Amino acid sequence: MDKRQVVVIHGGETFDTYEQYLAMLESWEYDPYRAEYKDWKKRLPETLGEDFEVIAPSMPSKHNAKYKEWELWFRKVVPFLRDGVVLVGHSLGGLFLAKYLNENELPVRVSATHLVAAPFGTTDTVTTLADFDIPSILDKFEERGGRIRLYFSTDDPVVPFSELTRYQAALPSAHTSIFADRAHFNQEEFPEIVFEIANNV
Repeated sequence: MDKRQVVVIHGGETFDTYEQYLAMLESWEYDPYRAEYKDWKKRLPETLGEDFEVIAPSMPSKHNAKYKEWELWFRKVVPFLRDGVVLVGHSLGGLFLAKYLNENELPVRVSATHLVAAPFGTTDTVTTLADFDIPSILDKFEERGGRIRLYFSTDDPVVPFSELTRYQAALPSAHTSIFADRAHFNQEEFPEIVFEIANNV
């Protein structure tokens, strides 16, 4: 029997101009001694267990992401997908999945899509979303994304909690999980999403 399949799209940053990108690099605080850690996305193969196959493509230029480049790269993943796949997108990765499925039909059935701390628009976000912007109506995504679940934290310093309201308006059938202490969901453990994926809820 095939393992249950999960595809995880990580986050990233995007800029309207190359000058803005250079300014970000200029202000970057480099620390060669910073300890590496496995966040919850990297730990999913371990926490979900051997009944799951986790595919986590490294999307192009995550520090200066371009939607078209991510779209082309994700198409390399599509031929490996099986019916019942679960999609997980964190931050810009969540926005990417919403936009991609709103514009493209996958050749397989999606069981569920989990959007974690995903920005929606450019109105209140800390950084620009450039060509990742999505329309206010996401009916095609709602139709193609299976059971859609949204995860937001009220203390997120990157994506304002108000973005949840915009997703709820665009995706009336989506389920919501709200937290008060997860910031931008960069923690090592995320047991709630593991439970929901494992139990297909």
